Amino acid sequence: MSSLATEPLCDAFGEVVTGIDINDVTAENLYPEIRALFEARSALLFPAQEMTDETHWRLANLFGPVEDRKADERKAGEPMEIPEVSNVREDGSTTEKMDLHTLNLKANFLWHSDSTFLPVPALVNVLTAKIVTTDGGATELASTRAAWAAMPDALRAKIEGRGIWHRYSHSRRKISEELAALPMFNKWPDQCWKSVWTNPMNGQEALYLASHAFKVEGYTEAESATLLDELIAFCTQPQFVYAHRWSVGDVLLWDQRAVMHRGTPWPFKQPRKLASICASVRPEDGLSQMRPETMGA
Repeated sequence: MSSLATEPLCDAFGEVVTGIDINDVTAENLYPEIRALFEARSALLFPAQEMTDETHWRLANLFGPVEDRKADERKAGEPMEIPEVSNVREDGSTTEKMDLHTLNLKANFLWHSDSTFLPVPALVNVLTAKIVTTDGGATELASTRAAWAAMPDALRAKIEGRGIWHRYSHSRRKISEELAALPMFNKWPDQCWKSVWTNPMNGQEALYLASHAFKVEGYTEAESATLLDELIAFCTQPQFVYAHRWSVGDVLLWDQRAVMHRGTPWPFKQPRKLASICASVRPEDGLSQMRPETMGA
C-alpha cells in the first residue's frame, strides 16, 4: 500500500498526489511509490508545488537519462538548460502569431507522444507551470492504454502486430512547410516502432501513436494517414481524456508509452511558460521489445 495521498485524476487513468513536497523526493524517499503509481496509472499531478530547478533535474533523472535534443548545438562545456514550452522572449514580449517559433508551438496542439522520432524515445515528461494564461493554454492527456482496452476488434485488427514509422518533420509539415524544413526537425532518421507497447511491469498494453507517425507497415502512406487519423480519433474520445488547466507550480508527469498529449490554444498576446524535462526510456521499460524485428521473438 502506498503512503501517498491520492485521488483519481479522471475515471480512465491518472492520480492526483497531495500531501508531499516534491522537493523531498529522492531515489530512496517517495520515488519508489511515485514510480509504482506511474506504472499503474500512467499520469500523476502534483498540484501547487514549489519545485526547484535542482529537483526538476533530479526527478527526471530518477526516471531515466535526461533527453537532450540540442547537444549538437551547444559549445563544448556549455551546460544544458531546462527546456521551455513558451511564447515569451527574453525581453518579456511574446512571439508573433506567424513566426516560426509560434508555429512550432502550434504543432504541439496535435496529439502526440514525445520523441517517437528519436532513436531512443521518451519515457516521461516532467512538466511544470511557470507562467499561465487567463484563457486557454490547457494540456490534454489521452490514455491509449484505456482506449486500446476498449477498442473494437475490427479496428484493433487493422493495426495490431504492425510497425509504425515516425518522423519529426512530418508533424511540423502539418503546420508549415517552412517549419518542417528547419534543420532541427531533420536531424534524425525515420524510426519504426511497434504499434502496441506492453508495459513490462504489469503487462498492460497501450497503442503507441503520435502526430509524428506517417506510415504503417503494410499500408500506403495515404492509407496509413486515414488509419492513423481513425486510431487517434478513437483514443481521444472524451472518456479517455483529461484536460489540465494550469496553475503556477503544478507539476504534471505522464507515461509516454501509454498517454498521448497536446496543448490547447490560448491568446498568443498572453505569455505562457512551461518548463519541461523528458527522460528517455530504457531497455527495462520495454524499449528492447519495441523494434518491429523483435516481433515474435
